[in-house]
Amino acid sequence: MAVKDAGALVGMGGPQLSHIEAGRTGLDPVRLATLLASYGHTDETYAAALREMGLSDGKGWWTKYKGFVHPSALDLAESESTARSLDSYETLLIPGLLQVPRYSEIILDNDVKKVEFRRHRQRAISGTAALPFHAVIHEAALHSLFGGPAVMREQLDYLVAVSELPHVTIQVLPFRCTEYVSTDTSFMIVRGPHSDLDTVLMEHPGGSAYLGEPEAVDAYRAKFERLKSLALPALDNSRALQSRVEHDSWGLIQHIRYTL
Repeated sequence: MAVKDAGALVGMGGPQLSHIEAGRTGLDPVRLATLLASYGHTDETYAAALREMGLSDGKGWWTKYKGFVHPSALDLAESESTARSLDSYETLLIPGLLQVPRYSEIILDNDVKKVEFRRHRQRAISGTAALPFHAVIHEAALHSLFGGPAVMREQLDYLVAVSELPHVTIQVLPFRCTEYVSTDTSFMIVRGPHSDLDTVLMEHPGGSAYLGEPEAVDAYRAKFERLKSLALPALDNSRALQSRVEHDSWGLIQHIRYTL
C-alpha cells in the first residue's frame, strides 16, 4: 500500500506516516489498529508489541548518557530494554555484556562514562528481569591479552562464573574449526517480543548498523544456529572431570587460563 494511501486511512499525510514507520514519532493505539486491520495483520502478540512501542517516548536510564556514548549504543540499550532474549557472536573481544570492569576500561580507553554505561547495560542479563543470553565467542578473543595476564585471568574466571546462571549460555568456537561461516564478523541478534521485531546489530570500525529486514534477520538466525553447532559444548562447571567430553568450552578456557 502506498504511504499516502495508508496515511489517508488514519487522517495523516504520507510524510507523517513515514516518520512513524521510521520510529521518529509515536502512534496512538486506535490508528495502529486501523492500519493493522487494513494490512490484514491479525497477530495479537505482534499488535501488542507495536502498541507498546507506539506509546513509548524512547526514554530510559540510557537517556542521561546522550552525548557521552555513540547514538547506536543508546539504540542498543533501548532495544535490550524490550527484548526477550539476546544471541551474541564475538570474534576478537569478550561480549560487552560479559566484560569485567578492568577489561572494559582497557577496551573503552578508560572513558568513565562509557564504562559506566556498559556496566549499566549488563543489568540486562544480571538484574531481576534478566534476559536469556547465548554467547558464542571465538577462541581468538580468549587469547587476546587486553590489560595483561591478570586482567584476562579475571575475565576468564568471570566467564566460568556467569555461565552458572541458568539463563546464560557460553560456547567457544575453537581455532580448530574447519568450516567458515562468516566467522570474521561480530553480531548480536536482539530478539523482540515477536519474531517480526527481531533486529541484528552489526559492529564495524565506523560504529554500528542495525538490520531489520526479514531476509537479513533470517540469514543471521541461521548463521547463529550454525555457529552454535560448530562451537564446543557450552560451559558447564557442574560436571565432573571424568564425565567431560574430550573437548569442551570449560576445558579450553581452563587450559588458556593456566597458560597465562
